[in-house]
Amino acid sequence: MGKGGGCVPSKRRSRPAPASVDPTNSERDGINNPIQNNTTTPIQDGVVPEVKKLRIFIVFYSMYGHVEYLARRMKKGIDSIDGVEGFLFRVPETLAPEVLEQMKVPMKVDDVPVISVEELVEANGLLFGFPTRYGCMSAQMKAFFDSTGQLWKDQRLAGVPAGFFVSTGTQGGGQETTAWTAITQLAHHGMLYVPIGYTFGAGMFKMDSIRGGSPYGAGVFSGDGTREPSEAELALAEHQGKYMAGIVKRFGQPCSLVPDHSLN
Repeated sequence: MGKGGGCVPSKRRSRPAPASVDPTNSERDGINNPIQNNTTTPIQDGVVPEVKKLRIFIVFYSMYGHVEYLARRMKKGIDSIDGVEGFLFRVPETLAPEVLEQMKVPMKVDDVPVISVEELVEANGLLFGFPTRYGCMSAQMKAFFDSTGQLWKDQRLAGVPAGFFVSTGTQGGGQETTAWTAITQLAHHGMLYVPIGYTFGAGMFKMDSIRGGSPYGAGVFSGDGTREPSEAELALAEHQGKYMAGIVKRFGQPCSLVPDHSLN
C-alpha cells in the first residue's frame, strides 16, 4: 500500500508464485500456463536469484467469443509491462451441454483453464470480463461470485485491485450499467475498483464508428453474435491491460488489509 499504509500482515499462507512463460512462445502457441517457474540465469557461484512477476488474472465468461477476444488482447497489454504478467482463466459453465448445442455456442479453446475460487487469492490484480444480461453480469459470472463466500468471510481479497470489461448486444444494452452493477461484488469483498476513466484519451472520444467501451472498462458490441470486435475496441482492451498493470505495479506486493482479530 505504500509507506505509512499501516497495513496488517496477512494471515493467509502464500502459495508458490507461478513462473513466467516465455512471451514469444506463449504468444505463438496461444498457450496460457501460469504454473511454470520464473527464474533468471545464474549470476555467480551457481546462485539463481528468483524473479517474481506481479500477476494479474483475467477471469472471464464468454459464450460466443466476444469477451474472449477482449481478454486475449488485454493479456497482451499486461504482458507488455515489465515485471507484470497476465493469465487467462474461464469461470465454470452453468448451462448443460445440450442447451449450449441448441444455442449454437462454439466449442471453447482448451488453452484457457477453468479457475477455482481458491486460486483468486494468488493474484495481485483481477480483471473480470462478462456479457450483459439485462444490464447486469451474466448468470455464469454471478454464480462464480456467489461461490466466493468463504473468501468473503475471511476477507482474503480485501485490497486487491480489480476491474471489469463487458460485451453487449446493442448500443444501449449496458456498456456502463453492466460494470456499474457489478461493483457491489467488489465492495463486499473489499477489493479496490479500478476504472479506466478517460485515460485512453482521444480514442474514447471519436465518433466515426460504432465502438464499445466506457470509463468503466473496455467493451464490445456483439450485435446478433456475428459481429467481431473492431480494432478500436481491441485497442481499448489492450490499453486497459496496460493501465491495470501500471496500477498493480504501483501497489507492488500489497499487504493484506484483513483485520487481525487476535488484537481484539
